[in-house]
Amino acid sequence: MHATVKNWLAKFKRGDFSTCDAPRPGRPKTVTTPEIINQIHELILEDCRILAKLISEQLGISREWVGSIIHEDLEMWMLSAKWVPKCLNSDQELQWCQSSEQLLEFFWRDPNDFLSRMVTMDKTWLHHYDLETMQQSMEWQHSGSPRPKKFQVQ
Repeated sequence: MHATVKNWLAKFKRGDFSTCDAPRPGRPKTVTTPEIINQIHELILEDCRILAKLISEQLGISREWVGSIIHEDLEMWMLSAKWVPKCLNSDQELQWCQSSEQLLEFFWRDPNDFLSRMVTMDKTWLHHYDLETMQQSMEWQHSGSPRPKKFQVQ
């Protein structure tokens, strides 16, 4: 920090009041062109589960640049699917809400005796095995879009 201030002071004493960086020799940044950004976006739209490694191999640019373009320019993130117990239609949702309200009403009448009055009818055990892991269910999503959902197997 001290060295930076000394350099600025020396520049100002020479009469150079420019705050912009001077052009430097070296390889220019040509990766973030609109064409490359569009190519990456098209690859993601074709396969929303494509890995940044595969995109970098196909386009011949580094994984870091691919990640930077996806996150900063396209504003997309890799999200895993949210597990949802069942996909309910509108009638089933209404019935579920009414049952929940009725249970709450029973609870508020007598909270101490609530569980002892509960009767269950079905004692069937079901085991759910999903071959797809959380990592495998990850998809590229725009920052404002909702998470993908994965419903329980019926």
